[in-house]
Amino acid sequence: MFPHDADAEPPADHALLTLSPVGGGADEEVAVEKPVALTVNGVAQAVMLATPADLEDFALGFALAEGWIAARRELLEVDVLARPGGLELALRVTAAREQQLKARRRLLAGRTGCGLCGLESLAQLGGVQPAPVRAPALADGALERALAGLHAAQRLNARCGGLHGAAWCQPDGEVQLAREDIGRHNALDKLIGALARLDADPSRGFVLMSSRASYELVHKTAMAGAGLLACMSAPSSLAVETAGRLGLQLWAFVREGRATRYA
Repeated sequence: MFPHDADAEPPADHALLTLSPVGGGADEEVAVEKPVALTVNGVAQAVMLATPADLEDFALGFALAEGWIAARRELLEVDVLARPGGLELALRVTAAREQQLKARRRLLAGRTGCGLCGLESLAQLGGVQPAPVRAPALADGALERALAGLHAAQRLNARCGGLHGAAWCQPDGEVQLAREDIGRHNALDKLIGALARLDADPSRGFVLMSSRASYELVHKTAMAGAGLLACMSAPSSLAVETAGRLGLQLWAFVREGRATRYA
C-alpha cells in the first residue's frame, strides 16, 4: 500500500486565479487553463490545455497512457520550463524508448474535450492497445462511498467549480489518491502518474471520474492496468464497446442512490 493522499493540500497558487467581476461584486476564483507542451528528448509530441498543477504527475501519466513509455523507470527526468504563452514539460526517456517513438510518431493538437484530435489517420486509433484487465470485486456501497470521497477530495473544484476530478479508490470505496484538472483526460493522466510514482498497483482498486465516460478515459484506465472505471455522467457508445473488448467493468451515472453498469 502507499501513503494516503486524499488529504494532501492542493496547489491553489498555480491552479486558481482570483478575478474581479465586471461591474463590481466579490472576487471569484477561476480555474487556470494554460497550453502545456510535452517534448520527448527535445522533439515536440503534444500540446494540451491543462491546469498547471501536479505537472510531473501529468508528464509521467500522459507518457504511460500514450504508450511513450512502458514503465516509470524509462522516464529519466522531467523539466518544467516557462515558455512564451505557456509551459513546456521536457521529458527525457531512455534511448530505446526514443527510437520507438521515432518509429511511431504521434502528434496531438490538445483539447480539454478530446485527446484524439491530432491523430493522423483512423488506423492510428488502435495503434497502442492495453492488455486485458480484470475488475476488482466491489464491496457493498463502494461506489457511493467513493463518490462522497471524490467530492471531499476536490478541494480546488469546491472553490472554483471548474475542475474535473479523478480518484483511485480501494474496493471498499475509500479514496486513496485524487487529482484535479480543467480537462478530464488530464486529471486521469495526473492520477496515473501519481500512482506510478508511488509504485501502486492500479489493478487493486478502481478509478472514479467526475465526468462522462468517453473512449479515451476507458483506454487510459486500461493502459494504467485498472479494471474498473466509474463515471458520474453518461457513457459514449465507443466507451462501452471498448470496455467490453478489454474486459474493463464500466459504470456510469454514478450518483447518489444510483449507478448503471454498461460493460
